[in-house]
Amino acid sequence: MKIVFLGGGNMASALIGGMLERGFAAADILVVELSRERRDWLQQNLGVGVAADVGMAPGADVLVLAVKPQQMHEALAPLAGRLDGALVISVAAGLRVADLSRWLGGHARIARAMPNTPALIGAGVTGVYAPPAVDAAGREVVDRILSAVGSVVWVDEEARMDAVTAVSGSGPAYVFHFIEALEAAAVARGFDAGTARRLAIDTVLGAARLAAGSDDSPSVLREKVTSKGGTTAAALAVFAEGDLMGLVGRAVGAAEARGRELGDALGGR
Repeated sequence: MKIVFLGGGNMASALIGGMLERGFAAADILVVELSRERRDWLQQNLGVGVAADVGMAPGADVLVLAVKPQQMHEALAPLAGRLDGALVISVAAGLRVADLSRWLGGHARIARAMPNTPALIGAGVTGVYAPPAVDAAGREVVDRILSAVGSVVWVDEEARMDAVTAVSGSGPAYVFHFIEALEAAAVARGFDAGTARRLAIDTVLGAARLAAGSDDSPSVLREKVTSKGGTTAAALAVFAEGDLMGLVGRAVGAAEARGRELGDALGGR
């Protein structure tokens, strides 16, 4: 199976690295990348084929679109009507299947994916949508490629991809912001910066691992660590006063709305 990546940036290299670890052959992977420096890095560090000419993409069994969304229309122009039955996987944020299909001359076998940045260390989660033109065999290929960098969640309506972007695509930034706040609170109480950071990061990391490995819901886990009238209860009461649940909901809603706006703007060509 010949797999071509259009774009060789961080997400592409993360996917390729994960794929190689899971048995994909480097000889079957080609990366089309304009930067010579980046091509050299990909060849030397991952052992895959590289090219500067997008004309190398036709003939691929799978084409992974990993260029920036703002550059996608121009990058796909030379490929319109030339992909035959290739399976196309887009990891470009915001771009809708209908727009990609139009830019590719009506090509139908397109899956739209939204990975997040922890994919760079193999710990990501990727939301995926594919129209009926992508059959079960095609979905299996999509799953194999994307699961190389973490878990995969399929959605049955493309409109839900904006919510995926808002929850998991942007989600790491929310977590980083919480770590930042917890670290700042520790510093304010006299801890040095290194100790404050370790306390904050390891607390979030350990709690996430506990939640991932437990059959209990996050709410039950929260209740188990919260003694009535204790220190945790006092802190959670402050969160409740500030409407943390509502604040997070509004933040995700704002990200979702912005995702729809960007999709309209990026696809309107």
